This record gives sequence, structure tokens and C-alpha cells, in this order.
Amino acid sequence: MTSISDFAASLGTSATGSDTKKKADSLGQADFLRLMTEQLQHQDPLNPMQNSEFLGQLAQFSTVQGIQGLQSSMDGFSSSLATDQMLRGASLVGRNVLVPSAKMSLGAEGNVNGVVAAPDSGTVTFEITDANGQSVRKFTVQAEKAGEVSFEWDGKDADGKRLPADTYGVTASYGSGETKKDLSTYVEARVDSVTVGSDGVFLDLAGLGTAPMDYVLRIR
Repeated sequence: MTSISDFAASLGTSATGSDTKKKADSLGQADFLRLMTEQLQHQDPLNPMQNSEFLGQLAQFSTVQGIQGLQSSMDGFSSSLATDQMLRGASLVGRNVLVPSAKMSLGAEGNVNGVVAAPDSGTVTFEITDANGQSVRKFTVQAEKAGEVSFEWDGKDADGKRLPADTYGVTASYGSGETKKDLSTYVEARVDSVTVGSDGVFLDLAGLGTAPMDYVLRIR
């Protein structure tokens, strides 16, 4: 039996190259109904179109329309989500955020704060290194229990001398000897600006570079 696709060819709705894509993209409900009417007019009287076939074609067209509507809704949702993320990121400019980092940015004055997650009560040792990887300061913080442990570096070296403003490395370890365990460090940094890329929103952190907004654990 002749199908709608056959009538599409006879009515000039099928083509090659870019014309095919253009017409396929613009085929709407009115075009479908016109094709359906032509199909009914030209059906074989000895082998008429069955109700199930007619309903099946209507169902297929409804499914295509539903998918197109869903795609439009998803595109609108994605656009709204991107705008919302950009506004959220812009609201962080000038504020301090806590992010995972093995670096700290020391200003001309003030301290640098951060946290680690201790596996249990005990001693957490911190080591600060300069741009050349040389150790400039070590200090310890006592963890009273498992969980978050805050630390603060006053920007001074082992001799109590204030170091110049720069980016310094920081490492943390729990325990000593065979029980020694390296810990991930989270530091506070100021948000200078926000960058919106194809893969999300990124925060430009003073002295640390960029970090995805999803990395932010705390805002202060």
C-alpha cells in the first residue's frame, strides 16, 4: 500500500542536499494533514487504509511533535540554568570561598586560613613551601576528634619573619611514622572575577587561578 512517504515524493516534499534538510525541518502539522488527506484520496479501493494504520501514523506524528516540544523545553531550561549560574557566580566576586587547593595566596598583610579532614583525634602537621619548593614553615594543629580541623598561617617563616606576598604551597599529614597519612587541604581565597565557559562557570581566585564553581565548599 502507498504510504505517506511515497506521497511526499509525489508532492515535491522530498529533495536532496540542503533542500531536504530544510523541508524536513519545516514539515509541520498542516503538511502532515495534507499528506494524510492525499493518501486517503489516492488509496486503493480494493485495499483501503485500515483504521489501525491511520491511528498508527497519527501516533507517530504526535510522538515526533512531543519530542520536538521536549527539546525546545530542554533548550530553554539549559539557557535559564546557565544564566542562573552566571548570576550566582557574579554574587561571589569580592568574597572569600573555601576550595580544595594545595596552594595558598599570601597577601601583603593578614593570615591565610584553611581546613583539613582529620580521620581521628591526633596531631595534624602542616608544611608551607615557597615557589621553589623549599620549606619555609612547619606547624601542628591538634585534632580533638575525626572531622574538620581548621588551620591558620600567619605568613611568617620559621624565624618569625614576615614573608613577601606570593603564592605558597601547603601540605598536611596526620600522625607519624607508619601511621602517617597525607590529607587534602582546603584553603580560603578571594574571588576576583567570574568566567563563563562552554563547560560551566569558573571563579578567578586571587593567586590560585581558576576553579569550577562546583568546587566551592564554603562562602565567607
